[in-house]
Amino acid sequence: MREFARLARFAAASKWWIVLAVLLGAGTVGAGIGLLAASAYLISAAALHPSIAELSLAIVGVRFFGIARAGLRYLERLAAHTVSLRLLTALRVWFYNALEPLVPARVQQFQSGDMLTRAVADIDTLQDFYVRVLAPPLVAFVIALGMGAFLWQYDARLAFVLWGAWLVAGIGLPSFVQRAARSATQKWITERATMHAQLVDAIQGAADITAFGQGENVKTRARETSAAYASAQMRLAQINALQAGASNLFTNLTLLAILVVGISAASAGGFHAVYLATIALATIAAFEAVTPLPQAAQAFENARAAGKRLFEIVDTHRIEIERVDERAHAHARAHARAHGAMLLDVCELNFAYAPHHANALDGISFSLARGKKIALVGASGAGKSTLVHLLARFWEYDAGEIYLEGKSLRECSADAVRENIAVISQQTYLFNASVRDNLRLAKPNATDEEIVCAAQRAQIHAFVEQLPNGYDTNIGERGAALSGGERQRLGIARALLRDTPLLILDEPTANLDAHTERAILGELFEAAQDGALLLLTHRLVGLERMDEILVLEQGRVVERGAHAQLLAQRGVYARMWALQNQALRKNFNFRVQSFGGGEDAFNESTARVSVLCALERQPN
Repeated sequence: MREFARLARFAAASKWWIVLAVLLGAGTVGAGIGLLAASAYLISAAALHPSIAELSLAIVGVRFFGIARAGLRYLERLAAHTVSLRLLTALRVWFYNALEPLVPARVQQFQSGDMLTRAVADIDTLQDFYVRVLAPPLVAFVIALGMGAFLWQYDARLAFVLWGAWLVAGIGLPSFVQRAARSATQKWITERATMHAQLVDAIQGAADITAFGQGENVKTRARETSAAYASAQMRLAQINALQAGASNLFTNLTLLAILVVGISAASAGGFHAVYLATIALATIAAFEAVTPLPQAAQAFENARAAGKRLFEIVDTHRIEIERVDERAHAHARAHARAHGAMLLDVCELNFAYAPHHANALDGISFSLARGKKIALVGASGAGKSTLVHLLARFWEYDAGEIYLEGKSLRECSADAVRENIAVISQQTYLFNASVRDNLRLAKPNATDEEIVCAAQRAQIHAFVEQLPNGYDTNIGERGAALSGGERQRLGIARALLRDTPLLILDEPTANLDAHTERAILGELFEAAQDGALLLLTHRLVGLERMDEILVLEQGRVVERGAHAQLLAQRGVYARMWALQNQALRKNFNFRVQSFGGGEDAFNESTARVSVLCALERQPN
């Protein structure tokens, strides 16, 4: 019921529309009852051959209720769908606003196809929350009161018979349907999400699936998931058929009971027998309000399951900037006065991804002033990318503090923090749009001259110029039309175009050749002259230009200093440097020995000679 209460709060914003829709729905059913009741009375009374004047009111009533039913139904649908669309809008905006702070770090455990299902199909399931879940019980309650009052004037027993039948048909049967449909509904929702996730994976990984000959296995899994999904649908269809038959049975049994009591009452002189048909047909028409209740119970299960999947994501621990105690504020203000010149200051930072897990970062401290460059180096898993996630406010740190221009990150909104940093990561996401549009993601109002300048500095302008439509060329989903290195350079151009005080490089040249890597690093170092640069890498290239290097192991700083100092210490950094140097030598020797590769091999070998010569000139 917790999901129901949370979903009902969304509907509360349209409460007056809901009241109007319920009244119109009750009016529609009431008009149907009036139409059948007036028709029954007209036929029964006409059999007694009265004057036309005595039948005139019933004739007018038939016409009125017939027209009123059509008009009220139209207005009821208009009001109900207004509520549904308002609810759908509120749900989509709410889900996006809740999801945005969690991306990308907090939703990594969810598959993209599953996320798509939650954001589209599950929310679409909830758009009928009012029409199929809230409205039917409210309309049925209003009609129950009205029909009870109508029957009571003939005989109180008729009202009690109707109410008793409605308790069974309107509460007992829906409860049975709800319990019977619960597991099938959950399976249907789950299998639908699984099917969508498999479809997205199969499309995105089609090349690898084909290359490794796994097409048949993928199709087999898809058939199994589809069969499970169809089985759940069949189970729900069977439940629907059962409840439809049961509803008709209860309607007929109630009619029989009403006739038995009504005939008895009419025989005893309780009311004129001419009204017997009116009572019977009014009872049948009133069941229009009860018939949707079992379906409402099933729709409730659908909505509850879909809502649970949405709340599962939204309830993920989020950054709550408001929860900063006064002591933290005071500490931040004192630090700002003492370290106002620092652009970035990290103090005794600790972070673990989950309670009782080992710290991914343990006591990290460093300061970065404007015009300075710091590198954090270490093997994969040392904690470099975790630090990026914390700086970008994707996660909240456990202990310690991070200051940006003297202000605690806990006091800053995520948007305010991200306006001051640009991150170049290993994996650049490119949208299915033109090169120009992908670059303008960083700066929507960028001029063509600024775009070209950023592309030139990222060593990608010449390539873009050769594309069929230049900067207006569509590069496909995730930049499928480009190579890994080209995607990386576009990502670098995008960050350069953003022009922020703090530039964070997380393995920025992982997909580039050695010659391009050196050139782009030079451009990035130059771009950071007016701000600051934080480089996170395991590739020890260009680090001689760093003001300070921090060596990480298992989330801790084990060495720090300038490039030459760390080499002289002959510690962890020196061993990493020696291993990389040795690997480059072996690779270069292999290229020289297999020089028959032609011009491409010659160019690559030349580039590696340049790198190796640069390495040889460094102190050891």
